[in-house]
Amino acid sequence: MSFSFAPLLIMVIGLVLVLIGAWILLRQKWLWQWLKGTVGLLLVAGALYLVLVAVSLYSYHELSAESPVATISFRATDDQAYIATVTGRDGRTRDFRLAGDQWQLDARIIKWKTPFALLGLKPAYQLDRIQGRYFALEDERSRERTVYSLHDEPPVLDVWRQAREGWSFLVDARYGSAAYLPMADGAIFEVTVSPTGLVGRPLNGSAQQAVSGWQ
Repeated sequence: MSFSFAPLLIMVIGLVLVLIGAWILLRQKWLWQWLKGTVGLLLVAGALYLVLVAVSLYSYHELSAESPVATISFRATDDQAYIATVTGRDGRTRDFRLAGDQWQLDARIIKWKTPFALLGLKPAYQLDRIQGRYFALEDERSRERTVYSLHDEPPVLDVWRQAREGWSFLVDARYGSAAYLPMADGAIFEVTVSPTGLVGRPLNGSAQQAVSGWQ
C-alpha cells in the first residue's frame, strides 16, 4: 500500500473525531454534559494531534527497495574546500560549501507501528543533513567543521523527533547514514536509501578514482 495513503487516513480519522467531539460538546444536560464535554475536548485534542502528524508526514518520501534519493557532485575551490551540489529526486538543486576530505549524507527514516504496519504501509525517509569531514584526526579536531540541514522544519510538530524521544504510538524513527566517501574535483556520486540505511556509489571516473585512492 502506498505511503501517501497513511497521512490521508490519519487526517480522515482526525476529522471524524472532530465531528464526534463537536457533537458530544453540543449535547444537552449537566453532569452528563460535563462528562461528555471532557470526552469531547479529549477527542478534539486527539484529532488535532493526528492532523498535525499527517501534515508532518507529507514531507517524507516512500521508501521502496533501494531507491535513488540524490546525486552529489563536487567542485574544488581550494585545498580541502569544495562546493557540493545536491540534486534531490524532485530535481531540486542546492549548493553547499564543504570543508575537509570526505562527505557524508544522513537521512531520517520512519517505520510504521501497529496498526498501520498491518496495512502493509512502507517505510519512508527524508534527507536530513550533509557534512564534511577531515581524514586526519588533528584536522578534524582543530579545523572548520561544515554541517548543513537538508530538511525543512515542520511548522508545529516534528513526528520523527517525537518518535526518537519515544513519544509516538504511530511510527519508529532512526537515522540512516551513507559511509564517508572522498570529495574530489569533478566527482559525482549517487546516493540510494533502503530500510537499512544509505549507500553512496561513484557515477563517473573522477569519483571512482577518488574512491580507489582511499582504499
